[in-house]
Amino acid sequence: MSSFEIIGGKKLSGEIIPQGAKNEALQVICACLLTSEKVTIHNIPDIRDVNKLIELLEAIGVKISRNGSSSVTFEATEINFDYLRTKDFRDKVGSLRGSIMILGPMLARYGKGFVFIPGGDKIGRRRLDTHFLGLQKLGANFEYHQQEQLFTVTSSGLRGAYMLLDEASVTGTANILMAAVMATGTTTIFNAACEPYVSQLCRMLVSMGAKIEGIGSNLLSVTGVDQLHGCDHTLLSDMIEVGSFIGLAAMTGSEITIKNVNYQQLGLIPEVFKRMGIRFEKRDDDIYIPAQEHYEVETFMDGSIMTVADAPWPGFTPDLISIVLVIATQAKGSVLIHQKMFESRLFFVDKLIDMGAKIILCDPHRATVIGLDHQYQLRGIRMSSPDIRAGVALLISALSAEGTSIIDNIEQIDRGYQQIDLRLQKLGAQIRRING
Repeated sequence: MSSFEIIGGKKLSGEIIPQGAKNEALQVICACLLTSEKVTIHNIPDIRDVNKLIELLEAIGVKISRNGSSSVTFEATEINFDYLRTKDFRDKVGSLRGSIMILGPMLARYGKGFVFIPGGDKIGRRRLDTHFLGLQKLGANFEYHQQEQLFTVTSSGLRGAYMLLDEASVTGTANILMAAVMATGTTTIFNAACEPYVSQLCRMLVSMGAKIEGIGSNLLSVTGVDQLHGCDHTLLSDMIEVGSFIGLAAMTGSEITIKNVNYQQLGLIPEVFKRMGIRFEKRDDDIYIPAQEHYEVETFMDGSIMTVADAPWPGFTPDLISIVLVIATQAKGSVLIHQKMFESRLFFVDKLIDMGAKIILCDPHRATVIGLDHQYQLRGIRMSSPDIRAGVALLISALSAEGTSIIDNIEQIDRGYQQIDLRLQKLGAQIRRING
């Protein structure tokens, strides 16, 4: 197990380029299974979760060609279905939640697939009902084998259907969408997730020959086609990294420029950080954050405490709630953080309290943060990263803290952030990796 050693309290400066979007990458890589032709994807982040998915596709028979550090060509001419029932396959999907999205393309193209319950972050219950119910509406049959803890999924031919999703699940929408593009007839998906990741997947599928209407909305209409073709696709910049770097600049009082952010795809993210009192400028497609000694949280018009809550897109993404919580610890004013969508994502606040933050954890979903206004620095401690997003929030806290911090279990951070230590070193951060 590896760790980061961070000497905090240093001001940073310079430019940083966000990696390609992790969540988009997991979807569009799975979509390569829909065709036997070559699909080339650019701006792929070199992170653990994405690399595991690429290794998984290679293991099931997809030909992989790397065209440099961030461009990969996929060619799914044949699939080894026997491998999908092996322990090795089970072990691979057991550590990667995004692997569930190979099911939709497999059903669409081959009429069969296998599902072991996938892994991922331990941030509370993350059910798969939306995936299964949507695919069943299209005509998929699920059979559970208790001894193997395996679902066999088959279809004699998917058929379009109307469905109202029980939740606007991003991966659920993606899985259903990839199955529907080759189903007979028309599929209507209401309450579809409409995150930029899903819109990007839709655009990629259209470039492959799919017929999709309503892209960018929560009502998608898909007319099935017989065959899809190869394409070239470029990932957006990762908006979670963009938000993380805004938070890093604010907490450390640093002057940082974030390059090529795809500003129009950031939704409410810039507005929420502005409400936290953070000043920044949009320069072409970059975000420039000047050094700020203080930032003051807005209050609502009636004078009540500012509340930041997550919601399905176009609401504020839950992946940045931990970053906003950390920023609030050094703001002037108080903030109520309401994490609605996952019940275990606030349990890292005990580590921030140990560092000197003033936080009241009200329940698993809500925390009240009383800002220190940079009058008192957080202090360095030893801590462990519980998941990807909390891990980066703790990393930002450590970079702003007085003294030395050690963050263990950084494999969690590596799952979602590409060479984060090396990139932060270029900004002047004193951070080094300790390999255990």
